[in-house]
Amino acid sequence: MRIKALDLMAKDLRLVFSDGAGIVQPVLLGLILVFVFSLSTPVGEEVSAQAAAAIFWLATSFAVILVFNTLYSLEGANQARIGLLLAPIPVQYIWIGKALSGLVLLLAAQLFFLPAIVVFLGQDEMHSWPAALGSIMLVNWGLVAVGSLLGAMSQGHSARDSLLSVVVFPLLVPVLLAGISMGAYFFGDGSGEDLGGWLGLVLAFNALFTGAALLLFPFIYGEY
Repeated sequence: MRIKALDLMAKDLRLVFSDGAGIVQPVLLGLILVFVFSLSTPVGEEVSAQAAAAIFWLATSFAVILVFNTLYSLEGANQARIGLLLAPIPVQYIWIGKALSGLVLLLAAQLFFLPAIVVFLGQDEMHSWPAALGSIMLVNWGLVAVGSLLGAMSQGHSARDSLLSVVVFPLLVPVLLAGISMGAYFFGDGSGEDLGGWLGLVLAFNALFTGAALLLFPFIYGEY
């Protein structure tokens, strides 16, 4: 039976959830970040919507690193990576499968981050939940597009495990700034006049790195 990208995604998710650590670690790290930032706020003062959005995306960006280090380490034993490369499918399917499984794991982590932001940082107002969730999905795709590409570079080499965390943050600055600005609006701060500009930036970022990943992934994954 021919393996499809969704089959690869299902395989990765089964392995991650059967082990448990692959999802528990990013969730715990994100929740700790939110809780620590809540302790830094003086008693009686409210955390601004922009600060809350920044904390949410900071926790998410750390989750991206842990998620894709985990996903690309799944084939580290028994030369399973070679088996994927020899499968009768385009190599890009591997990137798509990893990106989709990373997106699912990231959304699972954010299901814990959002309530924590509301509870610990007092962000109980939200402009248009559907629009807010849509913006989160768009920003998430930019994060996983970059994370899935750079994760392939760090897999299989313990000395390169830090490569993802060193390289990924400068690349993610534009989409994170857009996520913070849109998140600040949805948490109730600002008029939303620049919302269209930030949305356009996210769409351009997603298109650029999705195209770059599809083009470069076969060379990166095959070499490393």
